[in-house]
Amino acid sequence: MPDVRAALAMVAVVLLVAVPGAAQSPRSEARNMRLLGHHDLQARSAYQPVIHRQGERFIAYVGHHGGVQPNPLTGADEPSGTSILDVTDPRAPRYLAHIPGAPGGASMVRVCGGRTLPRADPAKTYLLRTLGDTAHEVWDVSDPARPAPLTTVLAGLGHTHKNWWECDSGIAYLVSDGRPAGWRTHRMTKIYDLGDPARPRFIRDFGLAGQEPGSTGPAPEGVHGPIALRNRVYFAYGTGARGVLQIVDRARLLAGDPRSTAPFAPTAANLAYPEVGRLDLPPDWGGHTAFPVLGITVADFLPNSKGAVRDFVVLVSESLRDECQEVRQLTFLVDVTTESRPMPVSTFQVPAGDFCERGGRFGPHASNESFAPIYYGKVVFIAYFNAGVRAVDIRDPFRPREVGSFIPAVTPNTERRCVTVRGALRCRVAIQTNNVEIDDRGLVYLTDRASTGLHIVEPTGPARGGS
Repeated sequence: MPDVRAALAMVAVVLLVAVPGAAQSPRSEARNMRLLGHHDLQARSAYQPVIHRQGERFIAYVGHHGGVQPNPLTGADEPSGTSILDVTDPRAPRYLAHIPGAPGGASMVRVCGGRTLPRADPAKTYLLRTLGDTAHEVWDVSDPARPAPLTTVLAGLGHTHKNWWECDSGIAYLVSDGRPAGWRTHRMTKIYDLGDPARPRFIRDFGLAGQEPGSTGPAPEGVHGPIALRNRVYFAYGTGARGVLQIVDRARLLAGDPRSTAPFAPTAANLAYPEVGRLDLPPDWGGHTAFPVLGITVADFLPNSKGAVRDFVVLVSESLRDECQEVRQLTFLVDVTTESRPMPVSTFQVPAGDFCERGGRFGPHASNESFAPIYYGKVVFIAYFNAGVRAVDIRDPFRPREVGSFIPAVTPNTERRCVTVRGALRCRVAIQTNNVEIDDRGLVYLTDRASTGLHIVEPTGPARGGS
């Protein structure tokens, strides 16, 4: 969305009437979730949070969208990049460092400890992040207050986005634009071995058949991001439209087709070889996050002779337009017990109420991605823009139900969001909860797209996974 200056310029040019207003509540709204702590993140628009335990401390790494803000730690104006905070005491988050970004920010972060990576220095901790739209790079964050650059994995790109890093194997899935090979999409996946983060090793390019160089006809939508679990990689394509959920055999993906003389060549056959399942969504919905939740025992199915234990993917389609100027976006519970035949069995949504009038986007963006046992298979947390975070009980995936929610209060840093409706420009201040993550203690971290900062909340009662 345009910032306030761009919105005012638009008014001057087309003589529309700007309708100010802060329909968002000036106080937080909570059900079975309570606020523990907040940090303003230097008023930077925030994307992905990752919480990593380093010794006895819990450290939060937060990726940011673009923009420039002053950093009080250095006294300099810095392009938004990566915020690093000590959240050991969630009631008093302490800002440790900001790693400047580039135009476009540094929205994506992943963290691995050297003790887990197969060929890394066991005394070190490593941060993998995007740099604007141009590169993927690794930093040494062993001392989180003094991050140091280690290596650039890949540069010269035109578009980056949501990566995934397997800490036990070192395999990294880097979303890129396919330069210079000529892929027919702005987002595909470059797979690297970062088992030794200082010495990246390229493995292969990957995407959907029809995106590869030299292909013809309509190309599928680009990948948003992968999540790997066990011997599967779950790719979500399309973000908010023309979505695809692709389930890939990880071993085949990394080894290539043995029948091919060039197993990693970007051909339709080589790209199809590791695919074990695929769900093509209707064009109105996309794939932003594909979070696998495997081995759920469906209590209602226990009297049946078989089929009570089932595998699912929580597939989130992102809301992209302010004030509901789009098809209503949904979260799908997809049964993947039979991987070759993924099937949506239910959806989750928040009733609109007054959210369409509060300003900004209303609808889902992303689920948490941590497999921490405290919630896994019981509750997922979904960022819902101006509806905050929603805690969803998925123990009966055929009937998901909301068991908690938290909507932060706006602050003086919260940006206005502007939209033209029936010829009039309307600008409102609204929370835009962008991404959520959990830690091993069961705390939930919310980042805000509208520069409101980081909120740390504690689920209670049913939202904690109780009955």
